[in-house]
Amino acid sequence: MPALTAADTIRILVATDSHVGFGERDPIRGDDSWKSFHEVMCLAREQDVDMVLLAGDLFHDNQPSRKSMYQVMRSLRMNCYGEKPCELEMLSDATENFQGAFNHVNYEDPDINVAIPVFSIHGNHDDPTGEGHLAALDLLQISGLVNYYGRTPESDNIVIKPVLLQKGHTKLALYGMSNVRDERLFRTFRDGKVKFYQPNTQKKDWFNLMSVHQNHHAYTDTGYLPENFLPEFLDLVVWGHEHECLIDPRYNPETSFHVMQPGSSVATSLVPGEAVPKHVAVLSITGRDFKVETIRLRSVRPFVMKEIVLADENGMKELSKKESNRTAITTHLMSIVNELIEQAKSEWLEIQAEDEQDEELEVPLPLIRLRVEYTAPEGGKFDCENPQRFSNRFVGKVANVNDVVQFHRRKAGAAKKSKGGTELPEEAILAALSIDNVKVEKLVREFLTAQSLTILPQNSFGDAVSQFVDKDDKHAMEMFVNESLANQIKHLLDADADEDEIQNAMDQHKSKLEELFAAGLLKTARKAKLKPKPLNWDTDLDGEWGDQPGALLHSEHEASDNDGAAPGRSKAAPRGRGGKKAATTRKPAAAPKKAPAAKGGRGKKKVVEEESEEDDDDDVIMVDSHDDEEEEVVAEDDEEEETLFVKPVPVAKKPIAPKAAPAKKPTAAAATKRAPARAAATPASRQSKLNFSQTGAGTRPSQANGKRGQTQELSDDEISDDDDAFEPAPLSQFGGRSRRGR
Repeated sequence: MPALTAADTIRILVATDSHVGFGERDPIRGDDSWKSFHEVMCLAREQDVDMVLLAGDLFHDNQPSRKSMYQVMRSLRMNCYGEKPCELEMLSDATENFQGAFNHVNYEDPDINVAIPVFSIHGNHDDPTGEGHLAALDLLQISGLVNYYGRTPESDNIVIKPVLLQKGHTKLALYGMSNVRDERLFRTFRDGKVKFYQPNTQKKDWFNLMSVHQNHHAYTDTGYLPENFLPEFLDLVVWGHEHECLIDPRYNPETSFHVMQPGSSVATSLVPGEAVPKHVAVLSITGRDFKVETIRLRSVRPFVMKEIVLADENGMKELSKKESNRTAITTHLMSIVNELIEQAKSEWLEIQAEDEQDEELEVPLPLIRLRVEYTAPEGGKFDCENPQRFSNRFVGKVANVNDVVQFHRRKAGAAKKSKGGTELPEEAILAALSIDNVKVEKLVREFLTAQSLTILPQNSFGDAVSQFVDKDDKHAMEMFVNESLANQIKHLLDADADEDEIQNAMDQHKSKLEELFAAGLLKTARKAKLKPKPLNWDTDLDGEWGDQPGALLHSEHEASDNDGAAPGRSKAAPRGRGGKKAATTRKPAAAPKKAPAAKGGRGKKKVVEEESEEDDDDDVIMVDSHDDEEEEVVAEDDEEEETLFVKPVPVAKKPIAPKAAPAKKPTAAAATKRAPARAAATPASRQSKLNFSQTGAGTRPSQANGKRGQTQELSDDEISDDDDAFEPAPLSQFGGRSRRGR
């Protein structure tokens, strides 16, 4: 291979966790998030990069406001569109990487001029939700502004296929895995149900780059993603979700790849990790080598944090012996805060550009956090001022005028008890309520451990609280309580227990539900069913209909009553492009694997599609890293293709074989095959494409239940036309069934 030059270098601007929309109603900090994101996009244009990689949480909310969406689209259009041609060549089949009506990379769209393409996965804040299971990134993709890749439509069966790009002689395999709940993802990796695909052609020439958005630290036993779960063939992993900026790549000797954690571009909580200076990185890849150039963000609001022990401050031990010492303590703490304000101003001025130093710059109000441990020595007492009142002394001097100071004590004592005699968590756990980065699930678990719930399952309760807090799901708690009560009542009625045995039966049923939830076998309803919106309802004046307490359907009887009241509703068309769901045909093997138990759903069937006969001579076959674990499928027409496969690469270090349920017999309806639609004309300058077809994979089980054909046929009047009666069809894992113009 000839010596690589600058023409072979792929330059990528790497950022994550922009959280556009955070605190947008704050009169002081409302514009911080989109200003820092705009600076990131301006840096991409100034540095003349080839592409931008965002590792999740572009938006702070999965339903961003119009202002947030406007600011993001404005920045993207200002800095990503242009006449400069994009030098990246797309080698993989775009229909495998991008879903939607325009399932191709945006810089190949003939109707728009994209100079700097943006590739992004979704995080835990901007994940898909609602009708159609769409994310905010779907709106940006269909607008031609972002390439949304790395989707995870099935959290318990994840298939990761790379976006293959090339510039000169440098080949880049861009992997992406959007956010999945950490406990569930841990279990999926452990069970060996995460598959990575690799290109076989010139395998050693590809630089493998991956972006993830998961917990990086072990907050709980299974509440994170261990680095050794990821495959060893990766070269660099960009880790989102963690806000502390650790921008310099760190080498992991166990997995032989580097890990980069860019951190957030805006402080969303007042913790030490957010006080670290914010950076983005320009990643330059030449062949299999890479280098990183870090750039500090200058538009970020200055943030200084300090922790002190009041008893160790000068003169404070003697002051604790005095009866009235509040004024002296307040004066001392105010002097420390004033020093921090001056420190923040000087640090912000130091990072500004030299050409701006001549101008008189207006320093933004800083974020200040002073944590005070005010445990008094024996025989003394510290009379501290109310934190709110103390913080309000700095109105006009700081941006966070309500939480400048945070008091906490170091106290080791017996567990408290409430008035009713119920044991409460220790003081240290109660003090954690005031810590900004505390996990909701952990707090709920600590509180409920000391309680004795009779009906509600404990772990499901914590999950519902997390949905209410993190996802702003206003109906999460109501749905959980109603569902738990209904299940408990149904169980008691079926058990027909005596009055003396009711308590024991309830405890046993609650324990069983907790075990099922912990094993991932109990799936709670995430989507609330709503009543039809009244015709005279004005969303602008009355608010969103889904946010109203009376909009939630509490029972199936109530749903049927509403169906009769709204006869004008029509049946929902099948979701997806063209109303069809396609998958690549797989021939049955001699010893097929046991299929997982079929999920619920009324008459939902999977339509199987034949592989297209249209094959390019220069296609590169993608290989599954688990082919050795799958049964081999041999066909006469594919004898030449078999030589392109390589041996599988293990994903997890110690995968545990998943439990298999008895497979159901496929029906004739499930074997229906349709040919995929193809575009009639191809572009004049045709690029090489990659075929993602997976040979040697097990046959997918049919979702159709053969017993349904034996039931009595229903008349048209008896068929419900409720839209919510059918589950949305999951996104297809395979391409070759859509056209660019559709």
